Amino acid sequence: MECPNKSVNLKACNCTYPCGKKGNCCTCVKYHRSLGQLPACYFPDDAEKTYDRSIAYFISLYQQGRIR
Repeated sequence: MECPNKSVNLKACNCTYPCGKKGNCCTCVKYHRSLGQLPACYFPDDAEKTYDRSIAYFISLYQQGRIR
């Protein structure tokens, strides 16, 4: 499904992983939820580059004060 907001979404997307879901937030969120993960946009840029999308990693970053 094509996203009518894709060009706007791409401006805010910090995902560095090459995939076909980039800019299509609905598809991206659905995909990551199915894996028990969060999408890249939930993570700071340096943390996103680890490709660790786990909820546990997100929580650890939050507890460190790296996510507000």
